[in-house]
Amino acid sequence: MNKYLISLIIPLLVLCCIMIKNETNPSSKMINQVNFASVKITDSFWSPRLKSHVISTLPVCIDQIENKTGRIRNFENAGKGTGEHSGIFYDDSDVYKALEGMAYSLINNPDSELEKKCDEWIDKFAAAQQPDGYINTFYALTGLDKRWTNMDKHEMYCAGHMIEAAVAYYKATGKRKLLDVSVRMTEHMMSLFGPGKRHWVPGHEEIELALVKLYEVTKEKKYLDFAYWLLEERGHGYGSKGTEGEWNKLYYQDSVPVRELEEITGHAVRAMYLFCGMADVAALKGDKGYIHALNRLWDDVVLRKMYVTGGIGSSLQNEGFTEPYDLPN
Repeated sequence: MNKYLISLIIPLLVLCCIMIKNETNPSSKMINQVNFASVKITDSFWSPRLKSHVISTLPVCIDQIENKTGRIRNFENAGKGTGEHSGIFYDDSDVYKALEGMAYSLINNPDSELEKKCDEWIDKFAAAQQPDGYINTFYALTGLDKRWTNMDKHEMYCAGHMIEAAVAYYKATGKRKLLDVSVRMTEHMMSLFGPGKRHWVPGHEEIELALVKLYEVTKEKKYLDFAYWLLEERGHGYGSKGTEGEWNKLYYQDSVPVRELEEITGHAVRAMYLFCGMADVAALKGDKGYIHALNRLWDDVVLRKMYVTGGIGSSLQNEGFTEPYDLPN
């Protein structure tokens, strides 16, 4: 996952935009985002780069998913209920990320063949969904009896990226097939986890901000509430990898409740997903406790753990943070 660390400045900037720096009177002023489907980019600087994205980047991504790896085949096998799983347990997320990129591309560069490819993939996703709404090819092909037993197996992480792809494709095309798949998966998760149900701490955060996007497009407040519940689960000793190893609380940002966080620790990608989700929920719910925590974390990152380039997560060992000013070349 080292390849993701170079792009962590993007969620960091999102965090900057959402948080309001006022320690004595924290505010949760909401920033109204413009729907990307309403924006056309025609300038001389970005347009050629977006065109390169269409001509070069997306074809490589599609080729990797369909030919160079078994990622799309995993969905095909799960849909048929036969065959082996190829790759690692979080590979579904890469397919969803590619689809999200394809959806964004369709706004400024409409392409009937690309849209057809998206629909083809979405049909395979829908076929791989279990009758109860669960969708994850790793467990579908290695044993559904083992699902939801290890909080670090990225089940909610993959679901979050599917939700983001679904929301993007719905905004780009108006087609809601993947959105409906995402809603069913979310309802499945909420049938198991939540107040009065099972505890759950996502080992790799991402689902939190995705649920906010699902709430914004569906207007179903229960999805925002579920994001909040997941955030509140952290720091109470619920985290567990089942029988598959020890749960490192610092690595997983699970050492204290999120509103009590004083410093950033652990895996950088997971941490920034978490804090972006916290910022979204804080803005929508007006949670000043979250805003106080985010301001403290901002100071810890920017003043003590960030390169002048904006890069964060300096340690190879944990793909993340260590002590202040540990910033080797």
